[in-house]
Amino acid sequence: MKLSDQVKPISYLKAHAPEVIRNLTEGREPVIITLHGEAKAVLQDIASYEQTQETLALLKILALGNRTIEDGRVRPVGEAFATVRKRIKG
Repeated sequence: MKLSDQVKPISYLKAHAPEVIRNLTEGREPVIITLHGEAKAVLQDIASYEQTQETLALLKILALGNRTIEDGRVRPVGEAFATVRKRIKG
């Protein structure tokens, strides 16, 4: 479905809220809500929202890892394990 088909004025949402929610859940397509002809909000089903949040969290972790590498704050794995073994042994 084209995104332009999913643009609805807020008056439509007010008049058809149950139908909009049902379509969100079934079709998993976001709905753009307009106010005075200007896009103001996006509605999406909870499963899609949760998936987006998980994806963003993973991307943040990857970005932090890349920054760590760029800053040179890494050690060879053998060295890291040797340090851990020393700590465990006391």
